[in-house]
Amino acid sequence: MTAEGQRRRAFWQILLFAAGLLVLTVISAGSVYLVNKARDDAKWVLHTIEAENQINTLLLEIRRAESGARGFLLTQGPDFQSDHQKAVAAIIPALDKLTRQIGDNPAQRESLEKLRAAIETRLDQFSREMNFVKQGRPDDATALVREAAAGNTTTTITNLANAMIREEERLFQIRSANSDRSQTLAASMTGIGSGLVVLLALISIWLVRRSARARDEAETRLRDANVNLEAVVDERTADLREANDEIQRFAYIVSHDLRSPLVNIMGFTSELEELGGDIFRRISGLAHVPADGPPLPAGEIALEGPDKQLSTDFAEALGFIKSSIAKMDRLISAILNLTREGRREFQPEKIDTRELIEAIVSTLAHQAAEAQAEIHVAPLPNLISDRLALEQIFSNLIDNAIKYLKTGVPGEIRIRGRTKLGYAIFEISDNGRGIDPRDHQRIFDLFRRAGTQDKPGQGIGLAHVRALVRRLGGTMSVSSELNAGSTFTITLPITWNVSNRNADR
Repeated sequence: MTAEGQRRRAFWQILLFAAGLLVLTVISAGSVYLVNKARDDAKWVLHTIEAENQINTLLLEIRRAESGARGFLLTQGPDFQSDHQKAVAAIIPALDKLTRQIGDNPAQRESLEKLRAAIETRLDQFSREMNFVKQGRPDDATALVREAAAGNTTTTITNLANAMIREEERLFQIRSANSDRSQTLAASMTGIGSGLVVLLALISIWLVRRSARARDEAETRLRDANVNLEAVVDERTADLREANDEIQRFAYIVSHDLRSPLVNIMGFTSELEELGGDIFRRISGLAHVPADGPPLPAGEIALEGPDKQLSTDFAEALGFIKSSIAKMDRLISAILNLTREGRREFQPEKIDTRELIEAIVSTLAHQAAEAQAEIHVAPLPNLISDRLALEQIFSNLIDNAIKYLKTGVPGEIRIRGRTKLGYAIFEISDNGRGIDPRDHQRIFDLFRRAGTQDKPGQGIGLAHVRALVRRLGGTMSVSSELNAGSTFTITLPITWNVSNRNADR
């Protein structure tokens, strides 16, 4: 196969890979969205059922109160009185719970207000009935019962509750249909995605087999070739070298192709800055030409009015461009460092952890002195792990602890360690400015920072630390509150090897 054919095949293979990656991304995102939607719909269905059950519970308590009151009126038995009192005591809490449950529905809130008014009226009647009976005035109690019956208070309560139940049943049907539809869409999305993945897999197999056949044919031709064998070998070698060069160029696209335009832009920006200076010097000179003599030196004449404002705007715009380019360059470098570290193979060795951390503390002694901070290192368990990874983990955490101390307050940083069930647990705590609990997860995200942005940084350090901790088979967490310091806890296996690596944790 010619070099052109190989390039064409490589192009289609890369295109197929990109298509597969795109399909998987879309399917994954769609599945996550639909699963979350189905979960939310199911939650609303359950909410409707709970609301309907709560209405029935409220009705049940009212009926118990009715039965207890009538039984006590007829027999004056203490059991009826006790049952009535328990039911009355449960009515208001049940009503309050129902209020919290249906607060999202304006129609139900309106019905609930009417229901609350009717229930309060009936509870008042209950109280008066029971007082008449206790006072030995059963006739008055009986008259009050007839008055309540004539006022249809109980019937009103029942009708309002039944109307609310019908509303919840209507919502139940709508929400059940939404839940079923979401689950159906999620299943369809998964099925379609699986089908597309299978299709792409079949196409990949076809391409691989086609490539294999082409390779076999090339080998056959190579074995059968008796004339110009050296030329054929050179041609094949050149094709392989070209393909290898293409692979290398693709591998270094981030380190080279992304940085090169930045370098060019920075260079042309510098030239533009010099050119702008020349232009404004000329403008200055032309604006101050004497009427009866040669122009004065432009460099000695200051710009005035609109020309001065234009010069200021021009310099400010160039400054924004330069700072943006510098920031992009730092981000690209940081990403490259992360990818290189991800490819590096760990080399486990026996490490005196306290000696390693004390060496790190000595390198940060100047920063600690400037921050008026004291660093206390307690006895620490030794590890068998990767030295460079541990240095990067603890260096970053100790440096952050020094960097984010409170101004004017003597800093105190403590590093402690212990062992538990084959793991070493390290704690790096400080009395610094602390972290808002809402930002505890945010600080571990790449390029995300929390709190006041008054310190230099790109939001990469803690993301890198957590990635290293995970590659070492450990976990990392933070406990902190604003103005109350922070404690970072790292759990690592005492003896690390490839088998206990946990890159997915």
